Amino acid sequence: MKIHPSKIYQPKLLSILRKKKYDGATFRSDLIAGIIVGIIALPLAIAFGIASGVTPQQGLITAIIAGFIISAFGGTRFLIGGPTGAFIVIVAGIIGQYGIGGLTIATIMAGVLLILMGVFRLGIVFKFMPYPIVVGFTSGIALTLLTTQIKDFFGYTSAAPSGFLPQCGFYLGHISEINWIELVASVIALALIFFWNKKVSKKIPGSLIAILFCTLIALLLNRFAGVHLATIGDKFPELGAGMSFPKPQFPKMDFQTIRSLFTPALTIALLAAIESLLAATVTDGATGKHHDANAELIGEGIANIVTPFFGGIPATGAIARTMANINNGGKSPVAGIIHAVTLLLIYLFLMPYVIYIPLSCLAAILVMVAYNMSEWRTFVYLVKGDRQTKAVLLTTFLLTVVVDLTVAIEVGVLLAVVFFVARVMQTSSIEAVEAQEIAATESDEYNPEDTEYLDIPAGVEVYEIDGPYFFGLASKFEEFERRRKKGTRVQIIRMRKVPFMDATGVHNLQTLCERIGKRGAQVILSGVRPNVRATIEKYGLDKKLGEDHIQPHITPALEKAREILAAGDGATA
Repeated sequence: MKIHPSKIYQPKLLSILRKKKYDGATFRSDLIAGIIVGIIALPLAIAFGIASGVTPQQGLITAIIAGFIISAFGGTRFLIGGPTGAFIVIVAGIIGQYGIGGLTIATIMAGVLLILMGVFRLGIVFKFMPYPIVVGFTSGIALTLLTTQIKDFFGYTSAAPSGFLPQCGFYLGHISEINWIELVASVIALALIFFWNKKVSKKIPGSLIAILFCTLIALLLNRFAGVHLATIGDKFPELGAGMSFPKPQFPKMDFQTIRSLFTPALTIALLAAIESLLAATVTDGATGKHHDANAELIGEGIANIVTPFFGGIPATGAIARTMANINNGGKSPVAGIIHAVTLLLIYLFLMPYVIYIPLSCLAAILVMVAYNMSEWRTFVYLVKGDRQTKAVLLTTFLLTVVVDLTVAIEVGVLLAVVFFVARVMQTSSIEAVEAQEIAATESDEYNPEDTEYLDIPAGVEVYEIDGPYFFGLASKFEEFERRRKKGTRVQIIRMRKVPFMDATGVHNLQTLCERIGKRGAQVILSGVRPNVRATIEKYGLDKKLGEDHIQPHITPALEKAREILAAGDGATA
């Protein structure tokens, strides 16, 4: 059967245009939302670029190209793409170890991985990421981002080292370098952002107001009081000459480079997938629409392949800009495209004015970003949970801060799986059923009127398994040996409450039957569900036991046991 290409991949923009429901009123809504979101994205793109260890124009280029591609080729109506705060620590770490060229190659590789995830329809997998892991690494990234901004927030003049612990040691050891004027400017900018967002307007972002206000104050202080605040122009003086759109540059790649950068590329791909699909899920809840996770992964992949050729950094869906798009009336991916065009016009014609923005103001914006990312209320809520949740959360958080995100996610997922297996094991049990107490009904619900009590003949033991029969139940088989009575000739294993069985469960059951057989006793399975029986037949255990040793109900199982006892086929165990 042939699969139509649209079933594999169809961008949301194309599906909307095909329905021919896009009209002038929708375009006007998208136009207004796109322009507003473009203005909102400006200070964030600049701040994320600088904080990541690249230039402001690289942050803007990422927002322009990736923002356009993610909207045009992604799987959501509303998602706005671009650089995000979550990537700052990752990008800075890759640049520090591999340089800009290494970041370019790693981002392209991540784009390829994202496309493969979408093609192989792995979008659904990220919906099952345990929540404590998501909160743990998000809070960890937020804390790490916060420490990277202390230098500009407090006005330190010396270069800070990389890494959370070295940075903390540096800041504590250089307290005398704090520039109090820069610190006051940072606090004012932070207070203005907080006050504006809470008390004035959520549609016009406080970060934009803070940049306009702080830039004006910095110019006035410099001109009339001779006080100079460190600005973007001090760090990137070349921006004053204006900018042209960069030409594509193709990095040199070889097998050794690709192999060494696979782990950073995987980190970028995982973070991009998780952040974008979480943002898409949030927008679904806010709008009642539905996104295509696999199409979104492909769109993210295309963006992260193309953007690095123009000097851009990793990009993904940004929840804050996406919600701003929705709140300002965005209706379709066209709004995201207009947001990218707005940033392009700013990049081409207004960049010479960017040099006057104080670094302390950008630091304040990123401190607020880190605060919003931290999810500290959720973190505190989860810490109050059970030990397993707390262990996964804190382990992921600490590894994100001290080591890196990839290790944190790997260890966090491993812990979550181990705890899940342990919990499932707790729901599975093996119990011996005493004589005169066995119910004939195969229903899980107890109803005295429908229950007939049966006698268990001497020489017969009945065990009941309650719960999944999988590899985690293997250790409980020792209970069979400990509880075995002398003179037992038939052991009935009642499986009416076993919802599924895996290959390891079949192997362990076969081993148990062989062990019992060596003692001269026989095994009868009772109440085997159709799906469990199919698994048993798949591995040939039914032939080894014998068809008449697998009974659908406890009554014929006991009749078969009596036949064995009467025939004297079972030797005393």
